[in-house]
Amino acid sequence: MKIKILHEDSDILAIDKPSGILVHPGQKNEDKTILDLFVKKYPKVEIIHRLDRETSGVMLLAKNAKAHEFLKKQFMDREIKKTYYAIVSGWVKNDHDTINKPIGRSPSDFRRKLAGRGARGELREAITEYKVLKRFIISGNKFSYLEIHPKTGRTHQIRVHMKFINHPVISDSLYNPDKPYPKGLDRLALHAKSIEFKDLKGKIVKVESPLPKEFGKIIKLQK
Repeated sequence: MKIKILHEDSDILAIDKPSGILVHPGQKNEDKTILDLFVKKYPKVEIIHRLDRETSGVMLLAKNAKAHEFLKKQFMDREIKKTYYAIVSGWVKNDHDTINKPIGRSPSDFRRKLAGRGARGELREAITEYKVLKRFIISGNKFSYLEIHPKTGRTHQIRVHMKFINHPVISDSLYNPDKPYPKGLDRLALHAKSIEFKDLKGKIVKVESPLPKEFGKIIKLQK
């Protein structure tokens, strides 16, 4: 599998991750991962942040330890600006809002996270801002197209917060397994559209990933 490089300098790679590929090897996993695909050409490459397997879009990789620590600090200090696009079930009522709800573990499924009542274990701060770009109906089913800005980086954060407000991301097998989705969009409808960071020379860099074709077809039909 060939992965498109969106930005490259002597220290940092920004790639266009496809949906359906793991970022980092997991237990008993035999599939090729993002790390596997780049480690041969860049032997010192390190993962800084992750995208879920079914999430597509822009992702940063460090080509050396110095870049890894430099970018990791920006993530920890919440200096990295991330923008996601998502299609969710139902019509989201507020045109824009902030979800400020800690995330813990689900008591019923070890794979899932949970915000709100019933969350177990350590509850970690999680903040997600969103605005509605469009509300539409397909085959009698309501959907909302959102621009989302996570201010923290918890596992499954956007997916969990959308589920919390009763508008889960469509085609999400963990958090929205039974609700309908538009024909032709049978993958998780979550895309990392852009990321803004500071490179090792102090320059602000913004990298964008093109909207996936399957997203574009759905949204274009609704204009």
